Amino acid sequence: MHDLSYFREHLDLFEQMARNRSLALDLDAFRRLDLERREVITATEKLKAERNKASEEIARRKKAGQDASDLLVSMKRVSEAIKESDEKIVSFDDRLRDFMLTVPNLPHSSVPVGKDASANVEVRRWGTPPKFSFTPRPHWEVGERAGILDLPTAAKIAGARFALYKGFGARLERGLANFFLDLHTSKHGYTEILPPFMANRASLTGTGHLPKFADDMFHLEGTDLWLTPTAEVQLTNLYRDETIPADQLPIKVCAWTACFRSEAGAAGRDTRGIARQHQFQKVELFKFTRPEHSYDELESLVRDAETVLQQLGIHYRVVLLSTGDMGFSASKTYDLEVWLPSTNEFKEISSCSNCEAFQARRAGIRFKPLGGKSDFVHTLNGSGLAVGRTWLALIENYQQADGSILIPEVLHPYMGTDRIPPT
Repeated sequence: MHDLSYFREHLDLFEQMARNRSLALDLDAFRRLDLERREVITATEKLKAERNKASEEIARRKKAGQDASDLLVSMKRVSEAIKESDEKIVSFDDRLRDFMLTVPNLPHSSVPVGKDASANVEVRRWGTPPKFSFTPRPHWEVGERAGILDLPTAAKIAGARFALYKGFGARLERGLANFFLDLHTSKHGYTEILPPFMANRASLTGTGHLPKFADDMFHLEGTDLWLTPTAEVQLTNLYRDETIPADQLPIKVCAWTACFRSEAGAAGRDTRGIARQHQFQKVELFKFTRPEHSYDELESLVRDAETVLQQLGIHYRVVLLSTGDMGFSASKTYDLEVWLPSTNEFKEISSCSNCEAFQARRAGIRFKPLGGKSDFVHTLNGSGLAVGRTWLALIENYQQADGSILIPEVLHPYMGTDRIPPT
């Protein structure tokens, strides 16, 4: 969320931001609401000044033994008017806050301007696509042939967009998550967190998921709880409404969780396989930093996620997202995209974002230098990585002509084998 005074004084900047993000932002409605609020405040202040003056006169008359009943009657009406005006101001404040909660973050100056993904900029590539002596199959065919992926049974149990892993498939899902966590905690300096897989409205509002993206999530009827779409939510709220001593920054945490998304706007997209699921597992990386260090920390976060793909030997590229393709809370985002041989294209596997103070202001997360004034921290998040999409990328890139699947060397200790045999 943005500071209201800054927003009010820089409406032209936010109008341009809305155009760059290809979204509608009703600033005229904000202007009208803000003006009405100011007019009520001005009128209320005049009433309160009148009441204060009359109170002094009433006190003077009583002290002099004079009748003050006319003023008492008049002030009763003024007090009722003040109470009514104060209630209007509270209502205006609530409406302004509701509006501000719908305003996305300002993009960083280095973010390319564009209406959609076509304006994204490729930053670098690593590795080369694998070569096959046969036509590579999509991951769902490879998984079904190897007996490690059973989508029909998942659909029987829960419906579409769910997966059921079997045997080596389940072991690979678990092994990938453990590998990610071991790498990030032992080599990259993150502290592992195992949070609840549900979060309340305050937590989701703090990250920017509510109120805007309610339709993209699963709400538990009759409760204040939601199944979280990403561990970014839980990790952000570790310090909600707290002030962190500056000497503790940066704080780097990671978490493995299941993630739940309704995919309300994904009709017709990735309907085959496990690329877009209602439930998937992910290892999330998260940082709380000082503002002056946050963009260096973003580059470091991206490198941490890249290290995973490099150790797995998977061809990928890093893409800088344009204003029109960037998430609601982000100021700058890099996507990591892995190569999928079955379609000869890259597929997003991680988004790494700097949200600057946007989430911290919503969630009340500050830091305080010794002897200095407190300020909002900057928050950064990124997938390190999405387990399911890494699973499918491995299956496709390491498939063999006989139906077996090679296992990268770094995963041998987790899998207990160097290949998944054909059935």
